[in-house]
Amino acid sequence: MMNIQTNADSVIVLDFETTGLSPDNGDRAIEIGAVKLVQGEVVGRFQQLMYPGRRVDYFIESYTGISNEMLKDAPPCAEVMADFADFIQGCNLVAHNASFDARFLGAELQRIRRSLDEPFACSMLAARRLYPDAPNHKLGTLVSYKALPNDGTFHRALADAEMTAHLWLGMLADMREQYEFDQIPFELMQRLARTAKSAVPGLLVREAGKKGG
Repeated sequence: MMNIQTNADSVIVLDFETTGLSPDNGDRAIEIGAVKLVQGEVVGRFQQLMYPGRRVDYFIESYTGISNEMLKDAPPCAEVMADFADFIQGCNLVAHNASFDARFLGAELQRIRRSLDEPFACSMLAARRLYPDAPNHKLGTLVSYKALPNDGTFHRALADAEMTAHLWLGMLADMREQYEFDQIPFELMQRLARTAKSAVPGLLVREAGKKGG
């Protein structure tokens, strides 16, 4: 495995569309989208529909716009996930509501006897700490609240990953501007998500003041 870059602006931002809410209940992935960032620049993308082995219900079709007709000729999950495991190897990972995507990624990798070794950070939890005045912290709301670039497409994996990447880089830019960070460690973004809202300013002032912060 390659050395994982420690800066928060060098990550893979990913999003799953799925047949339901929980792999523990037999739900499967039907699409994966991801954007690879290196020093804040997009250097790669991954997008693929995948056939979950059964039909998806009408709610999922209407919610995602992914139809059974679109999925019937898609490669099986195992094939797509093997390629995706290679794509993410050695990279820190980001998702909006990361616990959801991490569960599906772990479950799909387990099916092909691959392990999830890459650390996750959650853009939704980070946004709750940094933007407490936002109406809510759903991705679509934050895209509007921060006037982030988007093409109007929601609930498709690559489009959501692209918007999450814009949100992530926007949060890093706001932290650099407000707290005068030079480099922001990925580990700090993970810690930020676990910090009480009232303690966030103190944490960021301390961390920005450290050598190399």
